[in-house]
Amino acid sequence: MPFRGGTKGGSDNPHPPARSELHVGDAVWIIEKEHYGTKNYTQGIVKQILTPGASHTRGIKVRLMDGSVGRVQWKM
Repeated sequence: MPFRGGTKGGSDNPHPPARSELHVGDAVWIIEKEHYGTKNYTQGIVKQILTPGASHTRGIKVRLMDGSVGRVQWKM
C-alpha cells in the first residue's frame, strides 16, 4: 500500500526526472492530477511508463503497482 502524505516538499518539483532516468521497478513519489499544487504525494513502485516523450514539464506520467496514475516528482 502506498504512503500518502505531505512529507515531501512544499509544491510540485520544478525539475522532475526525465523519462531516461525512470525504469519499471523504480521507487518514486508521484503527484496525481487532482492533487497538483498540494503536498499530497503518493509513494510507490513504477509498473508502467505512460508518457511517450523524453520529458514533461510536470513530470513523466506513470502507473504504479497499486494502479495509481500520476506524474513522477522524485525518485527515491
